Amino acid sequence: MNHRPVLLTVQFIAILFIAGCAIKPRIVDQNDQKIPSWYGRLSMQVQGHPNESPPEKQSFNAAFGLRGTPQFGYLDFYSPLGSTAAAIHWTPEFASLETQGETHTFAGLNPLIQHLLGTDVPVSALFDWLNGRERAVNGWEVNLTQFAQGRISAQRISPLPQAQLRIILDN
Repeated sequence: MNHRPVLLTVQFIAILFIAGCAIKPRIVDQNDQKIPSWYGRLSMQVQGHPNESPPEKQSFNAAFGLRGTPQFGYLDFYSPLGSTAAAIHWTPEFASLETQGETHTFAGLNPLIQHLLGTDVPVSALFDWLNGRERAVNGWEVNLTQFAQGRISAQRISPLPQAQLRIILDN
């Protein structure tokens, strides 16, 4: 059985989690506190490691809904027909990935992302970028010049593998 499509789906979901969407809708939790939410489309490309023969490039594109903070949250990826293709839920203690009727649990969000992508993503910085705040991260370059139009792009230069993240937020 070829597990490559499943791995790509999981990687795509992790990338979507990293990205984000629009800031319009807000969800209110049980304590009547507003939880930030973003909706939109996410695209992630991860270059293959030079040590691989041949280096495999991975790409992921999906609609997503992200609710929460770097500490607690939910990230849903949607199919072209609008159904939930995958869901990620995280707290400081664990993170879970639900896809194709299966649930996988990790010690936290960073291990989940590392497992899916084979590389780290600056989750805390991503939430700043989604709010239009530029935040420097070693090895990453972010471009928020089109944030007013709902566009965010970030590129990982080092360490390898290089990665490109693009987000288009719904208004």
